[in-house]
Amino acid sequence: MKKLTTEIEVKVRFSEVDSMGIIWHGAYVKYFEDAREAFGKEYGLTYMYIHSNGFYAPLVDLTFQYKKPLRYEDTLRVKITYTPTEAAKILFDYEIRNAKTGELCTTGKSVQVFLDADYRLFLFNPPFYSEWKKKNGLL
Repeated sequence: MKKLTTEIEVKVRFSEVDSMGIIWHGAYVKYFEDAREAFGKEYGLTYMYIHSNGFYAPLVDLTFQYKKPLRYEDTLRVKITYTPTEAAKILFDYEIRNAKTGELCTTGKSVQVFLDADYRLFLFNPPFYSEWKKKNGLL
């Protein structure tokens, strides 16, 4: 099956580190979000596209595993990979590497579900999502 992936680079800002000079754990949420936005732009699955089709796609699960620290002024590469599923969910895997050394520093996963305009959980793939999967060679 076709793999959909994209990568972004981020330079660690001072506001993203803790008193030890390493990335504060909460900053990883933003790095993953930035990667999801870049993925959406590249593959046509933006939040505004989802919304324009009458749905929301909230996160219901987000996990991280820290392998090595990153520090102030390091540049990191976030790789996001779409994980195909038949379920009415959007699944992503993440890798964050030190852009200079290539060392794997963090891995993660996220799960998003679909809510309709009345905030009800949608148990089947919305038509626009099935079309998106077909367009991207995932069906």
